Amino acid sequence: MGIDTERDIEANLQIGPTDKGMVRLFVEGGGMEIPMDFTPEEAREIAEEIMAAANRAGGGRPARKR
Repeated sequence: MGIDTERDIEANLQIGPTDKGMVRLFVEGGGMEIPMDFTPEEAREIAEEIMAAANRAGGGRPARKR
């Protein structure tokens, strides 16, 4: 299985700051809870990777500004 393999699993994703100055991605699904903590710099790198993937998936269109 890889990143392109479809799965019929539902999960919730929450993102927010912790009281320790970290950024937490909290994934909950399938009876599991997965908290992942990142430094602010790591979180920015992850955000850049997500934006790059969204741009590739959307045919290279730039992100819309709000």
